[in-house]
Amino acid sequence: MKTFRTYLLALLLIFAVAGCSDDSEVSSEISNDTGETAEKLSLTQSLPADAVSLDPHGSNDTPSEKMRSHIYEGLVSQDENLDIVPELASEWEQIDDVTWQFTLREGVEFHDGSEFNAETVKANFDRLLDPSRGSTRAFVLEMIEEVNAVDEYTVEIITEYPFSPLLGHLTHGAGDMLSKELIDEDYQYALDEAGLDVTLGEYYEIREAGGSDHEEIAERITEYTSTVVEQNPSGTGYLKYDSRTPGEQTVLTGNDNYWNGDVNVADLTLKVVSEASSRIAEAETGQSDVAADVPPSDKDRITSNDDLVLNETQSVALEYIGLNTKNEYLQDKRVRQALTHAFNKQAVIDGIYNGAGTEAVSPLAPDVFGFDESLEPLEYDMEEARRLLEEAGYEDGFTLTMMVNSDNAQRVDTAIWLQQSLEELNITLEIEQLEWGTFLEATGDGEHDLYIMSWGNSTGDPDNAMTPLVHSSRIGSPGNRAFFENDEVDRLLEEGSRESDDAVREEIYSEIQAILVDEAPLIFILHPQKYNVYSSALDGVEISPYEEFNFQNVKNKK
Repeated sequence: MKTFRTYLLALLLIFAVAGCSDDSEVSSEISNDTGETAEKLSLTQSLPADAVSLDPHGSNDTPSEKMRSHIYEGLVSQDENLDIVPELASEWEQIDDVTWQFTLREGVEFHDGSEFNAETVKANFDRLLDPSRGSTRAFVLEMIEEVNAVDEYTVEIITEYPFSPLLGHLTHGAGDMLSKELIDEDYQYALDEAGLDVTLGEYYEIREAGGSDHEEIAERITEYTSTVVEQNPSGTGYLKYDSRTPGEQTVLTGNDNYWNGDVNVADLTLKVVSEASSRIAEAETGQSDVAADVPPSDKDRITSNDDLVLNETQSVALEYIGLNTKNEYLQDKRVRQALTHAFNKQAVIDGIYNGAGTEAVSPLAPDVFGFDESLEPLEYDMEEARRLLEEAGYEDGFTLTMMVNSDNAQRVDTAIWLQQSLEELNITLEIEQLEWGTFLEATGDGEHDLYIMSWGNSTGDPDNAMTPLVHSSRIGSPGNRAFFENDEVDRLLEEGSRESDDAVREEIYSEIQAILVDEAPLIFILHPQKYNVYSSALDGVEISPYEEFNFQNVKNKK
């Protein structure tokens, strides 16, 4: 795998070899490029967790993005070689160190029928960065200082400072586009619900001016923003929103006016099935055409079934244990190092993840730009763990609480593994299993001592791999759930994002990784290999390394 310097959505086209699935029914027909008639399919996909938000400026979590990726698109994307390619912008040019100009596609419509243009782009970035929206994804594009509509199909983006990975960050879901009409309607609803005698135009003028007047209004409307967007999201993607039953399923339908070719899907039902074995059973019985995120322990079960196809994708995501550095015990670096030494990483990878992944020694996967091969991690060493705890004055132990999301059996098992290891050090680890949304809220608020989570590095750049996890400005729900604060790490991360010389950037990120190994706010587990399964009746299923699916060109095998 080559160096990942852009957002990893390199799609892997996978072809299957069997008959038709019972629930992939013919809904209507379209003509393909050869003049042949192709079926439009009704598909069902089972997912381990529900979306927290369908607003592209909403929650920054993987289950939400898996659903949103069908609905929305951004200015730029990437091709199979991981290079930045046009999406809603047809071309772009960097004018100077802080100014970029994008030419937009003409004739693109949102699902609500409104037009995509430069004013829409400006409205989206203004909303993302508006404190009234309170977006936990705003940090991805917080370097943007100004967005100007030069003309109807030309937009100018000015950053506060030189920012090397801007194009990669624009491929992040935070840069996806909402209908401006929907944005206006959402703001108007928020203003009305807050009981403010302010017109929409007046609010936009106040926001542009900034200052205390805007802060006051933003604080009053923040609880109402996104209400309208969540009820009827509207993007430019190949599928559009139809209906939703939170916690159960979301239904999307084909976009017949899609700008980028025919859509072979009549409708897609995204069904929440939290138990992995139940998702596999859904695929085996034909109740689901696709089952996402299945455990490697079921590999043989799936590959022995001729009706199923197993897709294996090596990810650059990081699976890790976070340590709340504000905890009275974990604020001591020696205690964090002791817990890291007490974690038998390779045994967990082999025993729980069935060897499906690459051992992690830092937030960066080996193929990510900036990874330092010379890093010396804190190895499994119980004697060293005891020595460190004794040195810190905790040889008699203490009690900690670890939070995990209940729908992920591997994380639950990992927590149990660590619990048993810490018993040898007189440390009691209490495990609290939570529903995904509750887990995000609790860990974002710092109610935990330890937690297990993953970070997708969804731009493929070292900045996004580390800044959200350990920069002090990202504490809490934006990503730094370890509540880690280190002035030197902050300074280096900021330098790395602004440096244009790759060799200098590599040195900066090498230094950061060494500090993180020593400070141990996170226990790096692995960069997982992901498993997804789908019916062998289907052809043209596309799956990204982040397990984002594209069914635009899916067909039944003839």
